[in-house]
Amino acid sequence: MIPLKQKYQKEVIQAFLKQGYKNVMAIPKIVKVSVNSCYGKEGASKTGAERGKITNNIVADLTAITGQKPKVVKSKKSISGFKLRQGIDVAAVCTLRKDKMYDFLDKLINLTLPRLRDFQGLKSKSIDKKGNLSIGFKENVAFSEIVIEKEKTIFGLQVTVTTNAKNQEEGLKLFKLMGFPFK
Repeated sequence: MIPLKQKYQKEVIQAFLKQGYKNVMAIPKIVKVSVNSCYGKEGASKTGAERGKITNNIVADLTAITGQKPKVVKSKKSISGFKLRQGIDVAAVCTLRKDKMYDFLDKLINLTLPRLRDFQGLKSKSIDKKGNLSIGFKENVAFSEIVIEKEKTIFGLQVTVTTNAKNQEEGLKLFKLMGFPFK
């Protein structure tokens, strides 16, 4: 099995050149991968120590999943309907680039997505008009780094793969050539 970065450099670029692209720099590529988990609901009605434990567990799990420590995001303003106060930790975001990005995507395509129950492929609707792919996971235990028996908090997360494609069709073509499983 070829690593994803080498697959892009050897196969994907050649396939785009055969389709009429004249310059290698005009070929779309993956720019970054963002892994995001919003956990504001879980910590809204808890005390400060309990919120700290939840934040630490989620940061530890995201660090294991991505191989990089995530940034913790605090709420900007208070919203009483959501029991949210200003300055409380509400999310953890991890942005991956270069080699870590390709390693994470390799693991996502070859290990995580096939492990999902009843997985039949990604929907092409999950690609937006600029060619970026968004995948949502209801549970973090879908990733192989998380041991279900030891898990204290189960949380959802979102993976966004950002490209420099010009439109949705170009993005879909890039993802299919990279090996993403679509329906």
